[in-house]
Amino acid sequence: MHSVINDYLPVLIFGVLAVVISGGMLGGSLLAGHQKPYAEKLSAYECGFAAFDNVRRRFDVRFYLVSILFIIFDLEVAFLFPWAISLSRIGAFGFFSMLAFLGVLGIGFLYEWRKGALDWD
Repeated sequence: MHSVINDYLPVLIFGVLAVVISGGMLGGSLLAGHQKPYAEKLSAYECGFAAFDNVRRRFDVRFYLVSILFIIFDLEVAFLFPWAISLSRIGAFGFFSMLAFLGVLGIGFLYEWRKGALDWD
């Protein structure tokens, strides 16, 4: 049992240090920062619309389209990191598989661009 505690001691020290450093930064910013709130600063901001307006108001579909496009291309980057790390082990097949994946995503990006999904009028 003694060796298990010793194995996890660095993790515990790291966690304590993370809490102390983040607490110190937060406390320092509260002490050093100028706290001058005013009505405009304290008001809620909701995507460019007046806060607490009619909740049944229609949103422009472009908000949803941009968010979906962001998720798609953000996931592309999430797949690139493990691929880059394991590239030496997966060889040429893995390399060309990722090129095919990037090609499909690139074609999708060009399609969205040509259709005007990225234009904000």
